[in-house]
Amino acid sequence: MIGGVFIYNHKGEVLISRVYRDDIGRNAVDAFRVNVIHARQQSRFPVVNIARTSFFYTKRSNIWLCAVAKQNINAAMVFEFLNKMIEIMQSYFGKISEENVKNNFVLIYELLDEILDFGYPQNSDTGVLKSFITQQGVRPVTREEQTNVTAAVTGQIGWRREGIKYRRNELFLDVIESVNLLMSQQGQVLSTHVAGRVVMKSYLSGMPECKFGINDKITVDNRTKNSTDSTNPNNNTTNGSTNPTTTKTAIAIDDCQFHQCVKLSKFESEHSISFIPPDGEFELMRYRTTKDISLPFRVIPLVREIGRTKMEVKVVVKSNFKPTLIGQKIEIRIPIPPNTCDVQLLCMKGKAKHKASDNAIVWKMKRMGGMKESQLSAEIELTPNDKKKWNRPPISMNFEVPFAPSGFKVRYLKVFEHKLNYSDSETIKWVRYIGKSGLYETRS
Repeated sequence: MIGGVFIYNHKGEVLISRVYRDDIGRNAVDAFRVNVIHARQQSRFPVVNIARTSFFYTKRSNIWLCAVAKQNINAAMVFEFLNKMIEIMQSYFGKISEENVKNNFVLIYELLDEILDFGYPQNSDTGVLKSFITQQGVRPVTREEQTNVTAAVTGQIGWRREGIKYRRNELFLDVIESVNLLMSQQGQVLSTHVAGRVVMKSYLSGMPECKFGINDKITVDNRTKNSTDSTNPNNNTTNGSTNPTTTKTAIAIDDCQFHQCVKLSKFESEHSISFIPPDGEFELMRYRTTKDISLPFRVIPLVREIGRTKMEVKVVVKSNFKPTLIGQKIEIRIPIPPNTCDVQLLCMKGKAKHKASDNAIVWKMKRMGGMKESQLSAEIELTPNDKKKWNRPPISMNFEVPFAPSGFKVRYLKVFEHKLNYSDSETIKWVRYIGKSGLYETRS
């Protein structure tokens, strides 16, 4: 049977202390703090025996939960009880944190008296407990709830002040994507994903409400089902560059995060992004996708070792986007052995140089058109080296292209302002797509 249950914070301060049997004294509380929480080396074992007393413990975020026993009891039963206790507390007041434990200490003592009797676990079913312990736990107020309360009580929006006026109402939207790739020497894609951001600059008068639509799969599926609506979303033209990946009707977004101004209830029900924007620049959303990514460039390496003192390297770069588009800020970094003594370079386009401090050849091109290719050749002389064989690091690439490699597309961007009564057509909107390299590597 369990002699006592203690809950500590990360400093070792006791938040909850409930002793069920006389063989557990106050010194047990201090023993666990000194030997486990404040120990120089954290124990890897969930059970610690100190002065013939067994301590069974688990940790959730910054909270330690510990059950103490003098007798030889079933360890699996004790851990089942601790996990059940965590589950019960979460059902009453949510996340297990120091603040929540302090705010609900009366409720926790009530629960401990019900689920343990003289150290023996009793009924720990959450549904049964809630039938006779009807006290509601004190839950922390979330940011969205605070915003809703503020808006309901004061009519104010925390991220935007009233009375903003501009001569010309403009809205700038940037879709910025980072492509991450690891490709084998044979051209096989080993891993790839896109991390995207939607950044807005808002110069709108009053308290406008914006609606923003994207071509994710759920939205497109819903539009297909509701085919009675014959309006064309592309009628909302925007100034600026457009996304060239028009062959993709929809993209599969794996996960996304929104700015606090977005009304999540509307996104979950209607799958439209509705919000009152902050004034100036802000990040509207972040997203991540791993499927059907259009890789802007492909790097084809060919490395040939000639004996122990010479090496030939040939690297071909191919662009895989439309000929009407241009990639910029292109840099290919080709690793070479540390025992390199001389490098002869020849490139069709751009400039290449040997950086001895980085053990690499850096090849730069200001720009490169779509469906083009360029080549670099290098003859490398090496000093004899008896050390272990050089493991070739991957070739890395940096670039910037004017489209979203994931196929992300803005279907519409609408602005409504009821008080000042300016229409969506009077608002100037700009949309720009930027694709950048993240960790873009090809094994050599």
